[in-house]
Amino acid sequence: MATTTLTHAQPQHRPQLRTATTTGRADHASPATPPPLTHRAPALDGLRTVAILAVVLYHLHVPQFEGGFTGVTVFFVLSGFLITTLLLGERRRTGRVRLGSFWVKRLLRLYPALLAFVVVGLLLWNWVGDYKGASFSAGEAAFIALTYTGNLFRAFWDTTQGVFAHTWSLSMEEQFYLVWPPVLVLLAALRVRRRWLLTGLGVLVVGASALSWASYRTPSGGATPDVYFSPVLGVVPLAIGCALALLLDDERVRVLAAGVLGRVATWLGLGLLVGVLLWIDDDWTRHASTFGVVLPLTGLVSAVLIGGLVSVRSPVSAVLAWTPVSWFGRRVSYSAYLWHPLVIALLGTFAIGPWGTVGLVAAVLVVSVGAAYAVEVPVERFRARARAARSAQRTE
Repeated sequence: MATTTLTHAQPQHRPQLRTATTTGRADHASPATPPPLTHRAPALDGLRTVAILAVVLYHLHVPQFEGGFTGVTVFFVLSGFLITTLLLGERRRTGRVRLGSFWVKRLLRLYPALLAFVVVGLLLWNWVGDYKGASFSAGEAAFIALTYTGNLFRAFWDTTQGVFAHTWSLSMEEQFYLVWPPVLVLLAALRVRRRWLLTGLGVLVVGASALSWASYRTPSGGATPDVYFSPVLGVVPLAIGCALALLLDDERVRVLAAGVLGRVATWLGLGLLVGVLLWIDDDWTRHASTFGVVLPLTGLVSAVLIGGLVSVRSPVSAVLAWTPVSWFGRRVSYSAYLWHPLVIALLGTFAIGPWGTVGLVAAVLVVSVGAAYAVEVPVERFRARARAARSAQRTE
């Protein structure tokens, strides 16, 4: 999951991306409308909290959360937006994008927690490995999870990895991290205009949505259709997030979004997203329109909400930015996504009735916080010390 931590940096007089700037006046932009996320956006961390809670409640089969799986769509839009914003910001500040550094940072941010989860999953495989079925042995399932190929196996070979099955979405994001940054850098080097980039992303969204609809095959029983895990569908919300970042990189769009338009976008996006969540019922897997229309539209609605949240202050952004809510999204949401199926697989049979569900949610929270501070925090501290040491060496 992409981080929302983007520190402010003073603009430098370097060659600029035509996709990352506007003409003339943008180089002298008013401080009132800086590029997006030059400071932390805690409301987006809060949105992560809401999204992961929806996913957990969906997997616990809580009534009225049959559409909670759309939380993954929200995460994808956030990733597309944040990563593209980060890349454009780096180019603006330094005149280039260091792809190697970008990939190493992504790997160090995400892989240690995944590795820890997989190791524990292997140790407990005899008790949890067949959670929702498993097509592979423990070692094979672990290999698929650690190589970020789960979405491909689930989409094209109709298989599942037991308690590691949910790592398909992490695979989709990692594949996005590999492909989109060099594509963006190449298009920038070719001086492709923003409007053509947006047009290309729009064509990609429409084409992938139509192909997802055409690829739909009715699943047996209550299984999830293979198309849901396909990179063809997964690229739709990611591309929508990329398009939002390119739009908000335009000074004129930021000026418009900083006013009434941003407030309308916030409330409209929130209302529609909650509406989708509550409207979807438990037969969502039986309709091709879910994958060709509903999920792509959910991505668009998520982008509208995100655009509003980063553009104006509102009661919605204030609630999402409330410290406990934003802290959980920033610090624990990735861990919660990784570990919640393992907790459900271990304890689900003991959870009876509403209070059993409450107990499971509490267990997920405890395990997620513990895992975050046992793995992610030490890794981040190590990375910080390494950066400080490198900086000290350069100044000597």
